[in-house]
Amino acid sequence: MSDAAPRTRALPSALDAELAALRLGAAAWVASDLAAKRALLPELRRATAAAAADWVAAACAVKQIDPNSPAAGEEWSSGPYAVISATAALEKTLRTLEAGGTPLTDRRLGRAPRARVTVRAFPYVPKDVVLAGYSAEVWLRRGVSIDEARAGVAGALRDRDRDPLVTAVLGAGNITGIPALDVLTALYQEASAAIVKLNPVNTAVGDALRAAFAPAIERDLVRIIEGDARVGQALIHHPDVDRIHITGSRASHDTIVFGTGPDRDERMRERRPILDKPITSELGGVGPVIVVPGGGDGARGRDTWSDHDLDVAARGIATERLHNSGFNCIATQLVVIPAAWQHADAFVAKLRGHLAAAPARPAYYPGASDRRDAAVAAHPDAVSLGGDPSAARALVDHLDPADETEPLFTTEVFGPVLGVVRLPGAVGADGAVEPAAFLDAAVEFCNERLAGTLGAGIVIHPRTRRALGSALDAAIADLEYGTVGVNCWVGPLFGMPGATWGAFPGHVIHDVGSGIGVVHNALLIDPAQVERTVGHGPWHPTPTPLWSVDNRTAHVTAERLTRFAADDSAAAVPAAVATIASYVRG
Repeated sequence: MSDAAPRTRALPSALDAELAALRLGAAAWVASDLAAKRALLPELRRATAAAAADWVAAACAVKQIDPNSPAAGEEWSSGPYAVISATAALEKTLRTLEAGGTPLTDRRLGRAPRARVTVRAFPYVPKDVVLAGYSAEVWLRRGVSIDEARAGVAGALRDRDRDPLVTAVLGAGNITGIPALDVLTALYQEASAAIVKLNPVNTAVGDALRAAFAPAIERDLVRIIEGDARVGQALIHHPDVDRIHITGSRASHDTIVFGTGPDRDERMRERRPILDKPITSELGGVGPVIVVPGGGDGARGRDTWSDHDLDVAARGIATERLHNSGFNCIATQLVVIPAAWQHADAFVAKLRGHLAAAPARPAYYPGASDRRDAAVAAHPDAVSLGGDPSAARALVDHLDPADETEPLFTTEVFGPVLGVVRLPGAVGADGAVEPAAFLDAAVEFCNERLAGTLGAGIVIHPRTRRALGSALDAAIADLEYGTVGVNCWVGPLFGMPGATWGAFPGHVIHDVGSGIGVVHNALLIDPAQVERTVGHGPWHPTPTPLWSVDNRTAHVTAERLTRFAADDSAAAVPAAVATIASYVRG
C-alpha cells in the first residue's frame, strides 16, 4: 500500500486539498439530475466486481483465515456482494423516481399495531430470489401515512437547491462492507459527498475499497483514507466537514461528542457537546434472542418441539454468536428462555454442542481475550467450548434476570461469549408455560434490562405463531429494537438493501444508546419516518443458510453469488443455476 504511510502520518492541513475537492464534487452532485446520479451505480457495481477478489483476500488476511475456506464466504457476502446488491436496489429506486413514480407504489403495504404502516422491503429486485423464504418489512413510525411516506422518498436527493455537504465516515473495524455501505447511504440518502477514515484494523483493505469506489473518487464524491486518532480528530473538526457518521462503540461516540478529560461527565450531564455538527451513529449493544415455547395448540402451551426443532434452532443461534468470530454488533449475546420450559435443559445442551462443534476461527479483533475474560470472570460455572485458546468460546447459563449489575446484560462483549437467561413465571394452572405470557415477560426483560436497541430475534414454532396471531405482532411492536428477526437472525437483514438499519428511534447524543439515524434504506424512505425493520425466515431453513458458520460451501457459493449479482447480462443465467446448486450442497 504505497500511500498508506503518508496518510497515517497526515497532519490536519494535509486534508485540506482532499476536502476542498469533495466540496466541489458535492456541489456538482447536488446540482446533477436523477439520471446522472443513477448512472454512477452500475459503474460502482462493475468496479466493485473487479475489485472483489482483492477485497476478500485483504479481509481474509486481516482476519487470519484461509481465502479458500468456507469462512471466506462471510467476506464475500458482507463485503462486495452487499455493496453490489445495494447498488442494484438503489438503481431500481432511482429509475422509478426518474419516471415520475415512487418505489413505494408497487410495494406490498400492511398494518402493524398502533397505527403503523409497513412497507415490504425484501424481496425488491429479481435477483433477491436467491434468498427465497426470507422477507422484510420497514415499519413506519406511528401515525406516518403511506402518502406522507411516498412524498418523503429521496427528499435530499431530489433537492437540487440544497447546500452541498461532506460527511466524514468513521469506518467500522469488524465488517469491511460497513464503511462501503455507509458511503452509499451518504451519497443517496443524504445527498452528501463522503470521506472515509478506515478503522486501523481494516487498513489493509483500503486499496481494494478505493478500487471499488474509483468511479465516485474520480467524480470527487468519495475519498478513502487511513490514519490514526489524530487524523480522525482532524476530520471531525475540519470546517469542510459538515456531518459525521460513526460505526463503533458508545465510548468512541461520546469521546467525539463530549471529548475527554475530567469535565467530560459534567459536559454530558449538562448537554454541552464540544462537537458543533450533526452526528449519526450505529453503536451496537447486547443482542437478545427470545425462544418462545409451544408448538402444539400454542394457546395452551402444550409443547411438541421435536429434537430436530431444538437442534435447528440451537444451530442457528450458534451462528448468530460465532459469525465473524463473534465480532459483530449484531451478534446474539443472550438467549432468553422460560425457566419452566420442559425442553430448557435439552435446548441449552444443543447450544453447547453447536458452539463447541463450529469450525475454529482466530479471535483476531484487538482486546478479544480481555473482553472474554472479563465477561466470564464472575461466572465460575461458565463452560469453555474451544475456538481460539486466547479467547475461547464460552456459554454462561442460569444468569439471574433480576441482577441489575450482570455485565452480560449491560456490556457488549464483542467476542464469542453467549449467555442464557431462564425467566421465571408465565406458567398456567396445568403447569405448562403459556407462550403469550412468556413472550410479554421476555419483551419487558429485554427492553428494561439489556443495554442497546439495535437488533433482537424471536424463535417461535409455526403453530405457536399462528395461535398467538395478533399477540405476536403486539409483542414485536413492544420490542424496542431497530431490527427484529422472526425465525431469522438480524445479520442477513443487515444485508437486505431495501431494509433500514439502525437503533430504535429516540436516542439523543448525551444518551446515545445504540445510535441515532438509519443507513442502507435503498427505498430512500425519509429516515425521520422510519421506526424499524422486521424480517421473517423459515422455521427450518433449507439449504443451510449462506451465513451459517458450518456451511461447507459458503466461500464457493458467496463468490458465485457476488459474480451473479454483478452481471446484468443474459450470461448471468448459467451462473445463477451454478450458484443455487452450490447453495443446496451447503
